[in-house]
Amino acid sequence: MSGDARVALVLVSHSRALAEGAAELAGQMAPGVLLIAAGGMDDGGIGTSFDAIEAALGTATANGGSAVVLTDLGSAVLTTESVLELADADVAARVRLADAPFVEGAVAAAVTAHGGADLSAVLASAEAAGGMFASPAAPAAEAPVAQDGVVRATVTVRNPLGLHARPAAVLARMLAGYDAKVQVDGANGASVLALMKLGATEGHELRVEAEGPQAADAVAALVEAVEGGFGEV
Repeated sequence: MSGDARVALVLVSHSRALAEGAAELAGQMAPGVLLIAAGGMDDGGIGTSFDAIEAALGTATANGGSAVVLTDLGSAVLTTESVLELADADVAARVRLADAPFVEGAVAAAVTAHGGADLSAVLASAEAAGGMFASPAAPAAEAPVAQDGVVRATVTVRNPLGLHARPAAVLARMLAGYDAKVQVDGANGASVLALMKLGATEGHELRVEAEGPQAADAVAALVEAVEGGFGEV
């Protein structure tokens, strides 16, 4: 899949089907991102191919582009590192190897890249996905938040499947475009994984809070999208 985002993703797996499936899933949520699957051996068997990874990175970094690489298992990391060690210095400088879960990291990174983020931001998004579904620590005491400047709203989820992957990606991509920090039920509204983790089903009332220069616009757009049912009602 090709796109116009600044950062491409290369998905390196021991299985061709797994790499292509992860690329397909992430592509559904971030259609503007170049996603390249480099899975399996050259003969279709299980393993990682130096040549396939090298070709994928060449495509991802063509015309001065940057890329984040996600891998499934340890030997995929080693093969990718070998490719980068032998790559031109200019190409290697524009590639980052993420320490991130393969599927969750791909989805989070793709949505971030879709919003036009730079290489470091896309890498950070992928790596933050690693702790997204960990058991929560005991909550720390929260500092009081000033009332001035905080835009609040509540909106009820209307679509039958709730905030599943596609609607969550729609909201995350949309909110990332506003100069505002938006919280949905306490979760980062610009994070597709954080929104999915809410498990908000049909009939759930979302609590929205936003701060920043475009907070009111961001909240209005979110409310409109949720009330519209994401085209599913």
